[in-house]
Amino acid sequence: MSALPRAVPGRLPARPPVRWLGCLFAVLLLLPFMQGPARAVQPDEVLKDPQLETRARDLSKDLRCLVCQNQSIDDSDADLARDLRVLLRQRLVAGDSDAQAKQYLVDRYGDYVLLKPPFKTTTLVLWLGPLVLLLCGIWVAVGFYRRRGAAQGETEASIPLNEAEQKRLSKLLANERKR
Repeated sequence: MSALPRAVPGRLPARPPVRWLGCLFAVLLLLPFMQGPARAVQPDEVLKDPQLETRARDLSKDLRCLVCQNQSIDDSDADLARDLRVLLRQRLVAGDSDAQAKQYLVDRYGDYVLLKPPFKTTTLVLWLGPLVLLLCGIWVAVGFYRRRGAAQGETEASIPLNEAEQKRLSKLLANERKR
């Protein structure tokens, strides 16, 4: 006699547990956390002078990709970001200081190219807008709850009890006091 179970007609054989499926699921869940930071700088963009390259990298982390809008040009793969990285490196090689190179890009593309725009009249809405919206939201919520509370107080006070209800209320209160 063999140790293998016999196949029963009309029934599927029992399947052994699949452990590799659980491992695959765990790997897929952890895959986003295993990736290192993505850098979009291409090898042909890298400067030969390591000091200039370090300066370029530090500056490009503070400059916004105008296509992606929430990424620095250092992280973006967009063609415009590549052009900005190349332009920044050209300015540094030409002898511009960090401030001059950054100002060149700001003059050309406006304050929007900066990930942290300066506080001035043209960016006032950008800096104070969230605070104004928060204060407006608080003002609306307070007004809503005040009106709601006042409306509930008015309805309860404005409806008088009739005689039958008054007698019933008196009996209930008297029974409550006896306990």
